[in-house]
Amino acid sequence: MGEKKRIGILTSGGDCAGLNAVIRAVVYHAIGTYNWEVVGIREATHGLMTRPPQVMEFEIDKLDNLLLMGGTILGTTNKGDPFAFPMEDGTLLDRSQEIIDGYNSLGLDALIGIGGDGSLAILRRLAQQGGINLIGIPKTIDNDVGATEVSIGFDTATNIATEALDRLHFTAASHNRVMILEVMGRDAGHIALAAGIAGGADVILIPEIPYKIEKVCQKIRQRQERGKHFCLVMVSEAVRTDVGDQLKEIKQFGEDRLGGIGKYIAEQIAENTGAETRVTVLGHIQRGGIPSPVDRLLGSAFGVAAVDLIAQGKFDQMVAWQNRQIISVPIAEAIKTYRTVTPEETLVKTARGLGICLGD
Repeated sequence: MGEKKRIGILTSGGDCAGLNAVIRAVVYHAIGTYNWEVVGIREATHGLMTRPPQVMEFEIDKLDNLLLMGGTILGTTNKGDPFAFPMEDGTLLDRSQEIIDGYNSLGLDALIGIGGDGSLAILRRLAQQGGINLIGIPKTIDNDVGATEVSIGFDTATNIATEALDRLHFTAASHNRVMILEVMGRDAGHIALAAGIAGGADVILIPEIPYKIEKVCQKIRQRQERGKHFCLVMVSEAVRTDVGDQLKEIKQFGEDRLGGIGKYIAEQIAENTGAETRVTVLGHIQRGGIPSPVDRLLGSAFGVAAVDLIAQGKFDQMVAWQNRQIISVPIAEAIKTYRTVTPEETLVKTARGLGICLGD
């Protein structure tokens, strides 16, 4: 099968379901088909900063349960830009060369990086600086990487949000309440839109479509007039208030965390309609748990395709899913566009056709 290679793999950014399926596929295909060696790098690029680098050598017969496991056995991080790494004394230090040196010390021929647009941008910059043969694999529950129709983690997150809405339906009906479910979505409303439709939401609010609280309250009053005194409202965490403010929680580790829009919407609804409201914030539950069959399949397909790209000598590429097949696109092109919900897309039209209020 050609020259024997030694390849590395790491997971970067927030965790999600399906990452371990990718790792398993890479190991199975690289070792089983090509007789290569596979090295797992722990804690993303942080594992390459330590001396010696923090790694694990993979063997096929020790990966039997990976398909079922959430998270990532390699660990990950979404903190600390290696080009401006925060030090204990408060200064920022460029530690990129440390990462490159760590990579080179492992004797690797190529690196597979699994991450979202931010992680892939950093990995590509490192690869360009250090001459690293990089292949990218898209993962994000937000499903916002532009060049792929779906990313690893999105389907499981949507399933979890849908199940949560299903469960809220019954208690909403039992108590004649407006139940508000706040879901993740840093800048894109894909989870809220897809899970809201699948779970039978009456109102779906996403950051891409500005809303008026009166439109939401009007929908609730219409249901009340028809004798339906409960309502299900799905809202993405990135939705702003009706006057354009973005709500954030306490700042942690130098970052503002989105949160609080569900509570804000609840207060507005209660004040304007008199309806009893309750809020559920799903949070990181969407990232955890057993991966859905779709995420296992997608992760497996992406992992195999990434190994084949290395065998073909095609680097600086990201695997993507388009038109029911795996393709590869240049990483720079893949992360150039940000995939948000557009008002003309099919699911928006579907929601409107079902009578779901989008707040506009």
